[in-house]
Amino acid sequence: MINTLSIPRSGKLAILASALVYTGLSFGVATGAAPLQAAGSPYYTATLSAPTSETKAVTDGVAWACKDATCVAKKTSARPLRVCRALNRKFGEVATFKVDGQDITTEELAKCNG
Repeated sequence: MINTLSIPRSGKLAILASALVYTGLSFGVATGAAPLQAAGSPYYTATLSAPTSETKAVTDGVAWACKDATCVAKKTSARPLRVCRALNRKFGEVATFKVDGQDITTEELAKCNG
């Protein structure tokens, strides 16, 4: 543990400012892409059964950009079914779910919405 008593007040403020800037930049990178205009092709593409008014959302650590009933996200280390289920918990029924351009199976989609 760092002994903060020995750090001058100006040093403490510099540490705090750095932490706030880092947090702001990290959040901006995670949620800052304009909806459906992320750099490169999205890894996950979902069509919701009902449109959403939210343009940005984070579910289980996955940053989504949405427009109407379509949501896209970049690749994560999570299993695709887990990503789909998290999206379902946030927005309700998922009509289609693609992983790297390929539709998941009907059975997987049923599990996603189950």
